[in-house]
Parts: sequence; C-alpha cells; structure tokens
Amino acid sequence: MALLLGCKLLSLFLLPLFLVSPSLSDPLYQVCGSTGNYTAKSTYESNLLALLPSLASNGSNQGFYKDTTGRVPDQVYALILCRGDTNTSACRNCLDLARQDALQLCPYNKGATIWYDNCLLRYSNSNFLNSTDNSNVIYMWNTQNVTDDLDKFNKLAGELVNRTSQYAAFNSSRRFGTGEANFTATDPNIYGLAQCTRDLSGDQCYKCLTGITSAMSRFLGKRGGRVLGDRCNFRYELYTFYEGKSLLQLPSSSSSPPPSNGTNTTGNGNTTPAVPTMGGDGNKNNIGMILAIVIPLVIAFLLMSTICICFWRRRRLAKKIPNDTNPEEITSVESILFDLSTLRTATANFSEENKLGQGGFGSVYKGTLHNGREIAVKKAFQQAQGKE
Repeated sequence: MALLLGCKLLSLFLLPLFLVSPSLSDPLYQVCGSTGNYTAKSTYESNLLALLPSLASNGSNQGFYKDTTGRVPDQVYALILCRGDTNTSACRNCLDLARQDALQLCPYNKGATIWYDNCLLRYSNSNFLNSTDNSNVIYMWNTQNVTDDLDKFNKLAGELVNRTSQYAAFNSSRRFGTGEANFTATDPNIYGLAQCTRDLSGDQCYKCLTGITSAMSRFLGKRGGRVLGDRCNFRYELYTFYEGKSLLQLPSSSSSPPPSNGTNTTGNGNTTPAVPTMGGDGNKNNIGMILAIVIPLVIAFLLMSTICICFWRRRRLAKKIPNDTNPEEITSVESILFDLSTLRTATANFSEENKLGQGGFGSVYKGTLHNGREIAVKKAFQQAQGKE
C-alpha cells in the first residue's frame, strides 16, 4: 500500500512534465555567456532590465535594433533581429518572450544569446556591436532523408542556399532573402531562407553566409536543415516555412554543384525532430549534444514505465479487496487527490518559505497535511504568458 501511494505521488509530480509539449514559442536554442555573472539589485542588472524592454519597443517596427546602456564595467550591449517576413506584432511578441526566457535560462549571467523561429536576442557586457564575428553558431538538421532523386536534391538544395544567400547580401537592403526550386512530383519544391543583421555590408553578409553554408555537405540527403548564428542564418525545407511569395525562383534544370566544405543545419519541421549541435569542436560537440538529448529521453521512458507498472499493480490489488473491506482501507488505496484549498493550507498559500525550487515548467513547494504527512506540490506555469 505504501508502495502504491509512493507511485501515485511520483506520477502526480511528474505527469505535468510529460503533458507539456514543445510549441512554436519555445526557443530553438540558447547560449549563456562566459564573461561573468551579476548580482541581484546590482547596477548591471538595473541597466539590463532597462535595456531589454526598449529593444523590443524600438526594434519591432524595423525588425533590427542594437543599443547599449550604462558605463563600464556595468555597460550592457544588446542586439535583436526578427525574421524578415514577420510583421510588427509577431516580432514584438517574439522579442518580449525572448527577454523573459533569456533571464530565466541564463539567470544572473552577463551574457546570453537566444534563438526562436521568428527572432534572435543577444546581450553581453562585452562590446560586440561593431564586430562581424559569427562565433555562436548552432547547427540543426531534419532526421528524415530524401528517398527520390537524391543527386538532384543535393544539387538543388546546395544551389538554392547559395543563391538565396547572394540575394540576401546583394539584392535586399534588409539583408533577407527567400527562394524556391522545383524538385519532384512527390516533393514539388525546396524552400530556402537566408538572412544577416542589417548593419553588415553586402560583402560582410555574404562572407558570413558562405561561412555557414559550407555546412551543406554534411546534410546531403537531409530533408531540411538550418544554421543559427549571431550575425547570419539560413534554412532550407521541403515545405513552406516563411510568409509571402518567394523572392527568388530557381528552375529544376540547375546543374550547379552544392558547396564543398562541411558544417551542418536543421529542419525544424512540424512532425520531424531536429538535432542541434554547437559549432566549433565538430564531432566531439556533436556526440555530446546527442547524448544530452537521448539520456533524458531514456530516463523519461523509464519513469513513465515505472508509473504504468505502479498503476497496473494498484488495479490488481484493488480487485483483491473483499466486499467487507473497511472503507478507510479503500480510501487509503484509491485516494491521493487534494483540492486547492487543502494544498494552499498545506503550503501556507504557496509561500516562498516553503518553496523548494523552480524548473522550466513551474515551482515546487513543501507542504504538511493535517495529519502531519509531508508532501511536495508542483505549481505549474501558464505556458502562454510565462506566469504561475
């Protein structure tokens, strides 16, 4: 009976974690800075909290903005970039979410870079605003492979990324380009997007993009891929993922070869998982990131299996209870649900003194029932607003 109660409490605590699924509002990736931390109520924190909202309000109309505030050593430098096809509202919503998530995912860190489908936010205590360095690079790819006309696909995808990069660098004042190429009847088109921050010149933008499009040779046959960077990014897919008509159209008879050097990308499709890796250390980082993804999934599977076994055993024991069983015994087997008022009383209305910790989806509080039994209560965030 104690075992069953423990299983139920475990499932009550873990179930919300498995019910929460990734959404379009989740960050694609984040990199916390390496230039130090700040303390609560410090001058740096005040400068950062003042600068981040102004980036969203000043940058959402244009889709790009960079600014700085404060004085050394508490000076903060920041930059935002929204995808070129997003409207003002979508840009603002993404930036508001980015500044909240960056502070939560990189708490008290003086620097952070965070990517979403629609925007990028970066801030640091080190002045990067006049640099063209694209050092923070994230490679992601679609795990599904193309099955038809593989050689044709590789050539078309390579040329599409290259031509779209040229368009973004030399044919757009916004340093943004989209394109499509005809493929097969099964997959009619390949779609591509390339973008740089608008403070780069055409030559600087193209140099940045060619530095990351060399990754294409690692994604031969992959149905989609992307590279996320501080200063430039690109993506290709076998489905439309941007708004509006393509700015560039390639014929299917193209014979230009794909880029020759390797580095990698991601197709973050609707149903296909993407595998991110950090640029720089190659296979070493690749393996590390894969393990970081696989190990939690295995643990989650084992936990869910344990919960299922617990419920199965509970049902078997429940069937063995005779008709004249004491009602109190039945209650102790079946009832572990508490109403909100009971939880509020047990946790002193979710007081900070009873708070055990906080994760990405909510806070955990210690509580004491009227019979003296201690419990752990998870209070989940409302995902849409980031509130409890």
